[in-house]
Amino acid sequence: MTKTNITIGVVTVSDRASRGEYEDKGGPAIRSWLEETLVSPWRAVSRVVPDEQPQVEAVLKELCDEEGCCLVVTTGGTGPAPRDITPEATEAVCDKILDGFGEQMRAVSLQYVPTAILSRQMAGIRGRSLIINLPGKPSAIKECLDAVFPAVPYCIDLIEGPRLETNPEVLVAFRPKHACK
Repeated sequence: MTKTNITIGVVTVSDRASRGEYEDKGGPAIRSWLEETLVSPWRAVSRVVPDEQPQVEAVLKELCDEEGCCLVVTTGGTGPAPRDITPEATEAVCDKILDGFGEQMRAVSLQYVPTAILSRQMAGIRGRSLIINLPGKPSAIKECLDAVFPAVPYCIDLIEGPRLETNPEVLVAFRPKHACK
């Protein structure tokens, strides 16, 4: 096994998946997308948690603070339903909110479904970790990651995380010329 200092958290927020009543398709969709896109060696730390804000906050803190994830990608819990609390949990644990991520994800999603305006995807920084909230549908996960991930490696550079490299045949990450090594 390749030793790596790049750890990425993948969190599925779902009552039914956490109880084993529903197959988690979101977490595997995130992992698959990352496997196809990243060429840097990395390891995933996956969690499935119910739609309970204290539990979501606890797992985000664990992944950022204890597991040392430079990136945590969540799926689920971003809608307007009463139990959709992922953005609230993310905001509660973050030092900074990066509004552009949510704006871009909704703009891209609106090209596919008019209900994208109901989604509350967002991103924020906790210490040296970037947390991104994605919707739960695998096709929407891909659309959103395709839209925002070009900025993710540079964001992680700026928060002093490890250098993420992408497969340029899949996705070209943007870094200003002065930041290229």
